[in-house]
Amino acid sequence: MRVLVTGMGGELGTRVAQLLEERSEVREIVGVDFVPPRRRLRRSEFRRVDPRDREKLTDIVTEFAPNAVAHFGVYEPASRVSPRLAAEYTQACTVAALGAAARTGQLERVALRSGLVVYGRGRGRPGVPDETAPVAPTTPYGRTCLEVEALAVDLGRRHGFPVAALRMAHEAGSHVPSPLGRFLRLPVVPVPALADPAFQLLHQEDAARAMVAALLLGVDGPLNVVGPGAASVWQAVRLGGRIPWPVVGPGWRIATRVAELAGAPVPPHILELMTKGRTADGSKALEVLDLGTMRPTQEVCTELFEWAKVTPLRPTLPIAQVGT
Repeated sequence: MRVLVTGMGGELGTRVAQLLEERSEVREIVGVDFVPPRRRLRRSEFRRVDPRDREKLTDIVTEFAPNAVAHFGVYEPASRVSPRLAAEYTQACTVAALGAAARTGQLERVALRSGLVVYGRGRGRPGVPDETAPVAPTTPYGRTCLEVEALAVDLGRRHGFPVAALRMAHEAGSHVPSPLGRFLRLPVVPVPALADPAFQLLHQEDAARAMVAALLLGVDGPLNVVGPGAASVWQAVRLGGRIPWPVVGPGWRIATRVAELAGAPVPPHILELMTKGRTADGSKALEVLDLGTMRPTQEVCTELFEWAKVTPLRPTLPIAQVGT
């Protein structure tokens, strides 16, 4: 099996490549992204390319002619790049990489990163949707994820290969850059004054394992991938030892502006999570992918606050002087 990993430079894309390297049935791995991986890879090859450079990206994919694609080239707004760039990168990478892979005639399966954001939030929508629930995204990132799913499924139908759309809860961990993590780690965190909505998280390791399992099994169709249990917004703030700042109505505009000035931009899908929650039924993914034990949401939330803990090292002996 020859596997193409888009978005390999991200924490999740790199971890997927590492897990694929452990599988004997995976013969070759090539990854593409606009930044290189930050972990050591033994067998994988990385090609640095701007996702908007469609000609170069198409040439790389065509030359490799993958049998399988792990598509992590779905960039979350305000995670690694700005919301505008995230949308541009996602659209360009999806069209060029998946289109070129399909045209080689060698592609046998695709697993892609999507999110619970495709279900949207609001009146008439189920609070805990399963995979049969209607998709009606209410944020730009939700619409982007749904567009990626639609494009991949259309290619799959025309070229005859299965597409697994992993609708993941918000991925989090001690080393995963995310707008939700930055927001919750603020010293003072805006929270809904009149509600305490629940949300689910997905540990980075479980997200990577789910992607590899879906790819190797050749799963077809959407799967909700979420961590067990849930946490409420107020509960998450208390777990991190932060100070809650109750906000209501128009006050959110001021609160998000203050957060942005503090280095934690709040894109619409994160504001929606904080004010309306985001949960889903992940039982089908557990059964189909055989994921075993997964990190509970509250445990992932606790780990999220361990980001960037630094222990300063002080010399126990006097520092040698130059020339001594």
